Amino acid sequence: MSKVLIKFQYSKKLIMSFFKKIFSKEKKETLDKGLEKTKSSFFDKLSKAVAGKSKVDDDVLDNLEEVLVSSDVGVETTLKIIDRIEARVLKDKYLGTDALNKILREEIAGLLSETNSGNATDFDIPLQNTPYVIMVVGVNGVGKTTTIGKLANQFKKAGKKVVLGAADTFRAAAIDQLQVWADRIDVPLIKQSMGSDPASVAFDTLESAVTQNADVVIIDTAGRLHNKVNLMNELTKVKRVMQKVIPNTPNDVLLVLDGSTGQNAFEQVKQFTAATEVTSLAVTKLDGTAKGGVVIGISDQFKIPVKYIGVGEGIEDLQVFNKIEFVDSFFK
Repeated sequence: MSKVLIKFQYSKKLIMSFFKKIFSKEKKETLDKGLEKTKSSFFDKLSKAVAGKSKVDDDVLDNLEEVLVSSDVGVETTLKIIDRIEARVLKDKYLGTDALNKILREEIAGLLSETNSGNATDFDIPLQNTPYVIMVVGVNGVGKTTTIGKLANQFKKAGKKVVLGAADTFRAAAIDQLQVWADRIDVPLIKQSMGSDPASVAFDTLESAVTQNADVVIIDTAGRLHNKVNLMNELTKVKRVMQKVIPNTPNDVLLVLDGSTGQNAFEQVKQFTAATEVTSLAVTKLDGTAKGGVVIGISDQFKIPVKYIGVGEGIEDLQVFNKIEFVDSFFK
């Protein structure tokens, strides 16, 4: 058997195993609903792109490129997807436009299967002797506080002891909003008055977490990007002070992005990674937008894993990002 055929059969097997059911029926329905706007916008554009065409040719591929870029998949990722489809056209000699949905699903699945992230099935943290510390960054208005509240709720449901820290002392509203969430899900919040030193709040939070024998600590930080040097200095100081209590913290620096801003989300990743080390991403507000394709682009382009996605306003509507379930819901 030729090497090419073996490779093709292997990748086909890989893609078939890619679409095994992972989420519960309820979680899957929430994801389907959250991606509804993105799906209907994408397939409207796709049907126009292939109107009057029976086979996938250069014109269809040009139109498809436009569809993917305008769906916020990103230019770099779009070109990779087009290259993969062109390779299939060459191999199969003829591809009908009626099969384009299936081909897109398989090729995007194949592309994402090359990334080593997006495999989570539930909210979990590594086992360790000290609290697992998550420092949350992101500009104001992206849903940072809501994400922290929903994340804390999921960890608490999983049986973890959670402590929150309000180190975004720049805005009084940020502290108040976090207090509302802490009361709602019944977890302790460590805070000081507005204008306090964020590093001092982080220090108090970690000391309290150690005393309480907490499993997870989630710390909110200020999201001011207009002054990158100040932001960089502030976050560096917060990290340094935290390490006085627990060495090698934070364990995770989570950047929260608003999915409804599309290409702007790519820019925010670039800007925040220039200001501080970012180790994971959360993409919110996907339910209210047709720009959900941004998750595919970000997942492919950045070497930072998308860990969580927000697919609704309910307290349960923050999900772990599972690329298999995401692609399946996108092309359902």
